[in-house]
Amino acid sequence: MRLETLDCVLRELLDVESFASADKALNGLQVDRDSREVERVAVAVDASMECFRRAAAWRADLLFVHHGLFWGNPVALTGGLYARVRFLVENDLALFGAHLPLDAHPELGNNAALARHIGLERIERFGEYRGLLIGCKGVLPRPLTLAEVEQRICPQGEGCIGRLPFGKERIATVGIVSGGDPHGVHEAIEDGLDLYITGDASHEIYHACLESGINVLFGGHYATETWGVREVAKHLADNEGLETAFLDVPTGL
Repeated sequence: MRLETLDCVLRELLDVESFASADKALNGLQVDRDSREVERVAVAVDASMECFRRAAAWRADLLFVHHGLFWGNPVALTGGLYARVRFLVENDLALFGAHLPLDAHPELGNNAALARHIGLERIERFGEYRGLLIGCKGVLPRPLTLAEVEQRICPQGEGCIGRLPFGKERIATVGIVSGGDPHGVHEAIEDGLDLYITGDASHEIYHACLESGINVLFGGHYATETWGVREVAKHLADNEGLETAFLDVPTGL
């Protein structure tokens, strides 16, 4: 597939243009390459040098990431940023980033995929951010304990990075906003949900959660945002005939 064709496919698939005014990230193709054909696509959460090295070692033509290199204001290509861009150019490795479009996608998004994984049904949009709903909420087919939900989020037994067990012992309704949105719990409280799941923990919401009687799981920013890139990899393999690989570079946070 031609690189410009893949860029169009991904932009249309993820509805990138709808997030132009809300997302400070540069969504889309961030770094070009000389070779125009793309056969191998690696996916990862972060545009880090470690991910770049692994993608190059796997001989990827393009790396698709959730957290790209460019956010908002123009920046000078110096220091670590210069080193990363130089590595991409020298290895003829293109970079595509999708931030909020990947959080919000109803099928391939971080939140939708995590909701399906823990077994939510009757899934609806949830989690307002700058006028857009980027998360989701739903109902478990049978109530679970907080520990049982946590086991589904972190099946390897490492556990979430934090938890606030202030709500019902049996959880039926769940809201999810992946990554860094601890303050989204206030919407979950307004909606009367039993559990709110996000990535980052925050001291600031502790007493509001305690006083409102809601459970919260902080799954880790990285762990809650591997879902979308893996879904994109599967979609590209199944529908576009591309060879794909997920590069797992966890941060523990």
